[in-house]
Amino acid sequence: MATPAGPASPASPTDVAASPIAPDSQPSDDEPDLQSLTDSVTDYPVEWGRTYHKYKEDSYLFPNDSEELDRMNMRHDCVKRIHGGKLFLAPVKSPERILDIGTGTGIWPIEVAELFPKARIIGTDLSATQPSHVPPNVFFEIADCTDDDWGRKASSFDLIHTGFLLGSLPSFYDLIAKSKRYLKRGTGWIECHDVDIFPHCDDGTMPDDWPMVQYSRYLLEGSQRVVPPRPIDTATSLAAWMRQAGYVDVKERIDKMPMNPWPKDPALKQLGRNFNLHIMAGIAGWAYKIFGDRGLGWTRERIEIFLIDVRKSVKDRYVHAYSNIHVVYGRRPSEEEEMQNDRMPAPRGGGGEGVRARPPGMP
Repeated sequence: MATPAGPASPASPTDVAASPIAPDSQPSDDEPDLQSLTDSVTDYPVEWGRTYHKYKEDSYLFPNDSEELDRMNMRHDCVKRIHGGKLFLAPVKSPERILDIGTGTGIWPIEVAELFPKARIIGTDLSATQPSHVPPNVFFEIADCTDDDWGRKASSFDLIHTGFLLGSLPSFYDLIAKSKRYLKRGTGWIECHDVDIFPHCDDGTMPDDWPMVQYSRYLLEGSQRVVPPRPIDTATSLAAWMRQAGYVDVKERIDKMPMNPWPKDPALKQLGRNFNLHIMAGIAGWAYKIFGDRGLGWTRERIEIFLIDVRKSVKDRYVHAYSNIHVVYGRRPSEEEEMQNDRMPAPRGGGGEGVRARPPGMP
């Protein structure tokens, strides 16, 4: 048994020169040249009375303050509940490496870590808003998914997850296509969670001029005026984009999320109550930059006056409105499958295989 070494004596120049630097026999692929957590990253600018990310400032239009983080966690809980407690739907088994893009509060990687304690789970974001005390297999990094090179090893992830990145990217398709390079061939999955910004109603109780519908229309128009445009109506196109990017086994699930506690079923009533809190907490933050000087050019006064009726409308239990929550996942094909696909004629249309889930008590 080796005895503990005593205090090291200062090495002479000859000793240093003669001592080889041993290479790491198992170098990590998770050490890209990412921005360190300096003031240039965490000195968040304040606009509209809210804080926003500093790293690559203004590339993301929504706040990152405590109010927004609480909202994100509320949404996470609602979505998990409507999926029966599941954090993802792709048939991933015994993953070794998972990447969460736009991790926000970091709640998704933290909870996934409990399912796969041996997996290395990485969450990336433009803001350092994640907790410091996390499971030992969870790592958070400042990174921008729109970069051409993510600084990671190709074909290395079992699952790449995105959660509600609508309005965040100049091209969601580019993100889907780029992710394919970093997924394991034949077994790696991408899964995207998103929400259709337009409210839906099945019983005619939602008028065409309902303020929340108008809000959604303005949000779409403003997101198209932002430079560069940041499409916010991405949910309904995800399956088509995955197929276009060459993924296989593409599946889509759509769940109805009540926008307030209008359902009769007690569980759905509580779900609607929680989702309504999420909407109420987000309405202003989603609007400020898109309705303001980055998009529609509205004044603060005009925005706040408009939001009065929007808030009233989304609390109206006589309007049986719901949001469609989309989950779309697809697998990176093996090299053999890619060769076969190249020989096959392009499929008609572009949508994925869909499953529309109807919770009990919902039409």
